[in-house]
Amino acid sequence: MVRSRGRAKAQLGNRSLETCSRSECPIANALDILGDRWTLLVVRDLLFLNKRRFAELWKSPERIPTNLLADRLKRLEEAGIIARRPYQRRPVRHEYELTRKGRDLFPVLREMIRWSNKHIPETTKPPPGFLEAFERKDRGRKRNPRQMEKTK
Repeated sequence: MVRSRGRAKAQLGNRSLETCSRSECPIANALDILGDRWTLLVVRDLLFLNKRRFAELWKSPERIPTNLLADRLKRLEEAGIIARRPYQRRPVRHEYELTRKGRDLFPVLREMIRWSNKHIPETTKPPPGFLEAFERKDRGRKRNPRQMEKTK
């Protein structure tokens, strides 16, 4: 990461992502990439629900507007958190998957789930052992879709 005049340039392979840095605080820098209403929900669906295509991601319960979903996918790809590859030529359509950098967000999402389950009673709780079993699996493998249960 190269810093100059309050801006950070992260090297992402042969591309770079320029972000406006509020500080050198790691939380502030992570929020520059992940800190909006939709981004981590897209990561959640890729990580836990095995959603790969635009239409699958759009059909999440939160119903992200299509223009915002397209923007978040582009930003996540530029940040090196997801990779896309075409699965259809006409019209061109893509599948998305988390990179190693994206899969490294698992502990962040796990702790957000635990915090939310502890402090927000109406939150959906994962099935018993789900997070632990998920953590034990090979993080590079594709996962089967899992449904979360509503518990009271």
